[in-house]
Amino acid sequence: MSAVVSSAEDRARGSADPVTRPPRPAAVRVTPVADGPLLVEGPVEIVLPDGTVRRSDRPVVALCMCRRSLREPFCDTSHRRRMRRNQEGTGRRD
Repeated sequence: MSAVVSSAEDRARGSADPVTRPPRPAAVRVTPVADGPLLVEGPVEIVLPDGTVRRSDRPVVALCMCRRSLREPFCDTSHRRRMRRNQEGTGRRD
């Protein structure tokens, strides 16, 4: 469904031909996760700096914000800290 809009110029000229514009897409929800990725409701197309386009049809896409991901621009959970064993044999977070 297209929206029919008359521009101010059309009205000033008295033009009877309104301008037809495509409908505005629905808003996309983006949720930042503390110390984690941006969650974007999909499907999405991401244009990378080199001009390539990455597409995901998933309902929610996690975009890397820490720049550690090997699947950039998508998050691979590299932002999570890894557990290491200390001398007592218990885990501790780094």
